[in-house]
Amino acid sequence: MILTDLSVRRPVFASVVSLLMLAFGLVSYDRLSLREYPDIDPPVVSISTNYPGASAAVVEQQITQQIEDRIAGVEGIKHISSSSQDGRSNVVLEFVSSRDIDGAANDVRDRVSGVLSDLPDQADPPEVQKQDTDAQVIMWLNLTSEKMDILQLTDYARRYLQDRFSILPGVASVRVGGSLEYAIRIWLDRQAMSARNISVADIEAALRAENVELPAGQIQSDQRMFTARVERSFRQPQDFEQLVIARPDGGHRIRLSEVARIEKSAVEDRTFFRGNSMPMVGLGIIKQSKANTLDVSEAAKKLTASLNPTLPPGMHIAQSYDTGVFIRAAISEVWKTLAVAVVLVVFVIYLFLGSARAMLVP
Repeated sequence: MILTDLSVRRPVFASVVSLLMLAFGLVSYDRLSLREYPDIDPPVVSISTNYPGASAAVVEQQITQQIEDRIAGVEGIKHISSSSQDGRSNVVLEFVSSRDIDGAANDVRDRVSGVLSDLPDQADPPEVQKQDTDAQVIMWLNLTSEKMDILQLTDYARRYLQDRFSILPGVASVRVGGSLEYAIRIWLDRQAMSARNISVADIEAALRAENVELPAGQIQSDQRMFTARVERSFRQPQDFEQLVIARPDGGHRIRLSEVARIEKSAVEDRTFFRGNSMPMVGLGIIKQSKANTLDVSEAAKKLTASLNPTLPPGMHIAQSYDTGVFIRAAISEVWKTLAVAVVLVVFVIYLFLGSARAMLVP
C-alpha cells in the first residue's frame, strides 16, 4: 500500500508523477512505430530460378530436384518446400529459430553455387534471398485508363509513377502488379520452314548472331575523342522481317518474314489484371522495416491526390487496399477502451468514497 499511502499523504507529488508518466506516454505514442503484425524475422531462405520455355515437369526434374538434393545437408533446416511451374522453380527453406539467418543464407549460396554446372545452359542462375517479413505490400493503388491497354499502362507506371512513390519517406520499394512487358513475338510457320529446310535452331542462331549491340571502341584525334558502338538494327517488327536466316548454296536469301509472322506484343499474354471489368495495373507500396505504416499510407494518399490531376486524359489512380485501415481501427478501439476504463474507475471510486475530493486524489 506504499503507492496508495503516498498518493493520500502527498497529493501534489503524486500528481506530478502522474503527469510525468502521462507526458512520457504521449511522447512514446507519437514516436512509436505502428504496424499490423509483430516485428519478427523468421529464418527463411528462398531460391528462385527461371527457365524460360520449359514445362513444369522439366523444371521439376532438371532444376528443382537438383537444388533440393544439393541443399539437403545444410545445417539447421526445419522444413523444405518447393514449387515448379512453367518456366520457374521456387524452393523455400525454413530453418530452426536458433539458426542465424545470415549464416544460413551464406551456406545455401555455397551449396547452390556447386550445382550451377548441373543446371541447363538456358536456365538463369538461381537467386538466393532472405525472406523479410517486412517486404510485404501495405497498400495497393490501381492505375486505370480508358484509352490505354495493359502494356501501355505498365510502361507509364514504370516510367513516371514507380520512382515518384519510391522516394516517399519510409518507402522501401514499389511493386508493379499485373504488369505486361513489351516483346517481339515470332510465330513460326512449320510448313514454310519445312519447305525451305529451316529449323528452329537456325532461326535462333540467326537472332542471337544478328540482334546484338556491341561496343566498337574509341576514335581519337589530337583534339577529340569519340566512343563508337555497333547500333542494333532490329527495333521494330518490320526490321525483324528482313532478317536473313539462311542462304542455301549462296543463292536466294531466306528472310524471317517468309517462315514466320512477327508482331510486337507482351512477353506473357496469358495473364491479365482487371477490376470492375477495366484493365488495370497495381502499384504495391512496401515500407521500410522501421517505418510507420500510417505515415507511409498517408504520404502515398497525398501523392496520389496530387498526381491524379496531372495524369493523361482518361487515366486515374485509385486505392484498393490499405493495411493502415486495420491499424487505425485498432488504435480507435484502444482509445475507446481507455475512455471506458477511466469512466468506470472514477465511478467506482466515487461510489465507495462518496466524496469528489477524495475521488480526485487517487
